[in-house]
Amino acid sequence: MNRIEQLRKQMATENVDLIAIGAGAHLAWLTGLTPHADERAFLLCVSQTYAGFLMPALEASSNRSKTDLPFHEWSDSEGPHESLQTLLSSCHANEATSLVLDETMRADFAALVQDELPGVTRQFCESTIGALRLRKDEHEFELLKQSALVADASMRAAWAAMKPGMSELEVAAVVRASFTELGAKPLFNIIGTGRNGAFPHHSTGETHLEVGDVVVMDIGGELNGYPSDMTRSAVMGEKPDGYDEVYATVEAAVQAAMSVAKPGAIAKEVDLAARGVIEQAGYGEFFTHRTGHGLGIEIHEPPYITSTAETVLEEGMVFSIEPGIYLPNRWGIRLEDIVIIRADGPQILSNLSREAHLIEC
Repeated sequence: MNRIEQLRKQMATENVDLIAIGAGAHLAWLTGLTPHADERAFLLCVSQTYAGFLMPALEASSNRSKTDLPFHEWSDSEGPHESLQTLLSSCHANEATSLVLDETMRADFAALVQDELPGVTRQFCESTIGALRLRKDEHEFELLKQSALVADASMRAAWAAMKPGMSELEVAAVVRASFTELGAKPLFNIIGTGRNGAFPHHSTGETHLEVGDVVVMDIGGELNGYPSDMTRSAVMGEKPDGYDEVYATVEAAVQAAMSVAKPGAIAKEVDLAARGVIEQAGYGEFFTHRTGHGLGIEIHEPPYITSTAETVLEEGMVFSIEPGIYLPNRWGIRLEDIVIIRADGPQILSNLSREAHLIEC
């Protein structure tokens, strides 16, 4: 069953008559298309009997080889309205009572559709495409696994290069070079040494690594359309006072979250398991973010692992488990692995140990 067929089955289950999707992650997942997104209206509309694109003429040639779905083209001189009306007519939109709009599309594109269908009930993609994207199939898992292994190698490359006197930016450059050499697109890197590690989303900068620094390293790249995301802790030669206790607490929080991340669990139970370990150890005020986020074709996507999240975990869901402790003006530790939920619990995508890595100085 292809993904449009899967979507139509989900639409029937949710009593949805028509879906309008803009350029973005939902479209990429559904069709593989990643069109240039600008002010020209570009939409895919899907009903039970028809699927077609509202297609700017400038985009038609570049996208024709990527899909067999029909195009309803419009030019700058004509505008999109007539072509949109033809597309909606082909979808039998006049019979629709319920419409799903891509929550990530431009507001003016959404308004075009709503103006043509003023009487329909509108919702967003959470129960349709969003629900399908939540559960990864084995092909997606393999792509995510391959991407995670590239991140493993890039982390090892950084560790091999790190030495006192290097700047955070120089370490980040090693990470980026490794991703590129291994065929992946570098996406982000947070290298936070010493006090900078106490900022969960530190902006990598000119601070130099020194002996005794704890270094938070959060890196990610994209391979074959799927990202990686992992965080490890490195220590420059000598562990600072209290490091072992804090590290052991964060690792215990990871393990506690892993122990409850099973089919049927509620997402908030995973967060609260990790948070409870850190609070019991007396560091609760220093764990300042959620325990995790989903990962698929986007680095951050549902499910979100927060203290209030009511998502019921199912097999195939992929998300991060990444508790941390951040001690102001001292250092921080975050440990992050991406997991996929299997029948018996979480499977970690990375092969890289979470043990603290000691850099010889």
